[in-house]
Amino acid sequence: MKRDWILLAGLTLAAALLPGIASEFLLSLAMTCLMYVALASSWSLFCGSTRYLSLATAAFFGIGAYTSALVLESLPWLAAVGLGALVAAAIALVMGLAVLHLRGTYFAVLTFGMTELIRHAVTYFEKQVTGTVGRVLVVVPEESTVYWTVLGIAAIAVATAIVVRRRRFGLALVGIGFDEQRAQTLGVNTRLVKTLGFALTAAFAGAVGAIMAVRWTYIDPVTVFNPFIGFQTVLIALIGGAATLWGPLVAAVVFSVLAETLRLQLPQAYMVALGLLLILSVMYLPDGLGSLRWQQVRGWFQRERLNG
Repeated sequence: MKRDWILLAGLTLAAALLPGIASEFLLSLAMTCLMYVALASSWSLFCGSTRYLSLATAAFFGIGAYTSALVLESLPWLAAVGLGALVAAAIALVMGLAVLHLRGTYFAVLTFGMTELIRHAVTYFEKQVTGTVGRVLVVVPEESTVYWTVLGIAAIAVATAIVVRRRRFGLALVGIGFDEQRAQTLGVNTRLVKTLGFALTAAFAGAVGAIMAVRWTYIDPVTVFNPFIGFQTVLIALIGGAATLWGPLVAAVVFSVLAETLRLQLPQAYMVALGLLLILSVMYLPDGLGSLRWQQVRGWFQRERLNG
């Protein structure tokens, strides 16, 4: 555990030095990396432990974004971010109570369906009540403020994962993932634990949405409730290793850089590369890249040399 804290402190310090030395493009890329670090790490904290495949990340991200857009003119920046996290967590509590009795494909499909329901509900409300779709963000903080905030949320997400994994709450989540009925017979209130874990994941997604909304001067439901945000979060976590601590972080950085590189040169190649890596990971490394050890890599090369 001490090693994890030292590594987190070192990475946070290195990221904190970027605003003074990096170009505007690199700083923007770093914010994208940090965004997916927070999303993938918090998603893995619940889904990687319980093995519940949630596709609701985009819903909580969009809720946080819209909350921030609505209150930013009247509330301080950090209060707007906190409110975005709180509203997303509150909706996740209600959603969790409704759907967390399901598992597997049913849970995944229902969370995706609820994401689409929320997106269409927001669109309908804006068309019928406000008479316009989307929000123009007039009051936005400086780019450096946005960077420091998303860095803080990413660091808190990883720190939360470090703490929770070694507490009874984290062990209860893992127990649910291995055998939910057995965990229940051992005295774990599985419904409460699942709901709180789901709300914790949603809070981070809402906070990230509240932060990243100000990077656009205009937001609408199609932009902030984009299913791609949720799907990419899931893919990053699965390829990195949803059950590991550092796998989602490493994968978030790698795929964010890969996405920006390929989008500039080969716009369609990124999704192809992501799909191929997911297939290879499922076939040959089902626990993700984070479960890979140097001894395994060396043993694989040695076997290939002998077979060759």
